[in-house]
Amino acid sequence: MTHQDEVKACCAAAYGSDLVALLLGDSYHPGGLTLTRRLAARLSLTPGVRVLDVAAGRGTSAMLLAEEHGVHVEGVDLSPANVALATGAADGAGFGDRVHFGAADAERLPFPAAAFDAVICECAFCTFPDKTTAAAELARVLRPGGRLGITDVTADLDRLPAELTSLTAWIACIADARPVRGYVDILAAAGLRVTHTEPHDEALSRLIDQIEARLAVVRMTARDKVAAMGIDLDRAAPVLAAARAAVADGVLGYSLLVAERPG
Repeated sequence: MTHQDEVKACCAAAYGSDLVALLLGDSYHPGGLTLTRRLAARLSLTPGVRVLDVAAGRGTSAMLLAEEHGVHVEGVDLSPANVALATGAADGAGFGDRVHFGAADAERLPFPAAAFDAVICECAFCTFPDKTTAAAELARVLRPGGRLGITDVTADLDRLPAELTSLTAWIACIADARPVRGYVDILAAAGLRVTHTEPHDEALSRLIDQIEARLAVVRMTARDKVAAMGIDLDRAAPVLAAARAAVADGVLGYSLLVAERPG
């Protein structure tokens, strides 16, 4: 197995697990649904347009977009467990005709060119091992004039402490994150023009607080169960402490980016 395959397999396993769902809540990204609404507003979504949600997790953002903007959403995720849960949630909520989910790799999207009016990708682009290929795929499936909305971890890679460069940190969206300029350059190379960026570093700090609080509860109530799953909760503490310090030092942050495929 290559390093890229290992990263993808670990990400799919981690983000399909119930423990991650417990720690992250309904939305698997800093800022939660508030930031998803902000992203949707920047994309100017209108009823009936087709939206692709890449790394859709358990479908929370896709269902929100369908409900609040009347759009049709295709969600893809590497984790079959997440796809099954998202499909069940959408069917149960009555979105079966407007929201669909499938298993797919962002570097090989199973859609024809120019199939979507908008694409979103929340806190996942930073985990894609081949960002150049993934960006090319995001650009390919957008129609001319279509918009891409990304929210993601930003990082000054030269200043990342050792605790934030491991495979665990990669899965936690840190080890291969880029500065905003890095994302802009990758998207530009794929033929996309970045039209807007804005910082949301405070959302990352709040998520770290949330994870620490929920980890404390897990340690008290389910340490043995989690240990039986092969997960060492004590390894999370130094990673979270390093991440909190990195945010305070300006090494880590979180940003929203909007890009357009020229018509």
